[in-house]
Amino acid sequence: MTHRTAVAESGPGAASSGRPGFARGGPHDARGFTMLEVLVAIVITVFGLLGLIGIQAMAHQAELESYQRAQALILLNDMVERINANRGSATCYAITNAATGSPYLGTITGGGYAGTPNCTAGYVNTQTKALADSGMYEWDQTLQGSAEVGSGGNIGAMAGARGCVSFDPIANVYTVAVAWQGMTDTFAPVVNCANGLYGPETKRRVVWTTLRIAKLS
Repeated sequence: MTHRTAVAESGPGAASSGRPGFARGGPHDARGFTMLEVLVAIVITVFGLLGLIGIQAMAHQAELESYQRAQALILLNDMVERINANRGSATCYAITNAATGSPYLGTITGGGYAGTPNCTAGYVNTQTKALADSGMYEWDQTLQGSAEVGSGGNIGAMAGARGCVSFDPIANVYTVAVAWQGMTDTFAPVVNCANGLYGPETKRRVVWTTLRIAKLS
């Protein structure tokens, strides 16, 4: 009677024959998958950072636009109060042609700057004329940013700030407007003030209001 003894195979080939048709991956394959995962993660992170930078830039732009609009409204109300305080000589403030949007006060470039205010008609007396002239001069300086001075000059107003005051004698209505340089395109304003001085009209920002001075007789 013959006895057969099973002999366990050992050696390099034995490890790969544990399961028929199944090949085990080596350490090089694992490293390949790890590098691919790292590259995918880097790409996703880069796109996320680029999106975040874009959002921050848009937020900063919107914040600047809002800040400039708030400044413009302060300047607008300032002139309305000055006219109301000197109603008898209100025509001294109306320096702007409503059809062309000039002359204006504020930023002196552009060709339509009115220069030093000097009322020549329509005032009650020399005191009200002086009040109108000084009020317009102060508004002019504020539009030029004199409220805050930095190392490079006046920085207390909006970019390219200009102010206009026009009068419609038929409707007896004064229109006060403040224009400045916008950052992005929006829509063309319907009120004329410093037209054509900000590139495309869609970048010309304007806030305005109207007031009527009652005629008492």
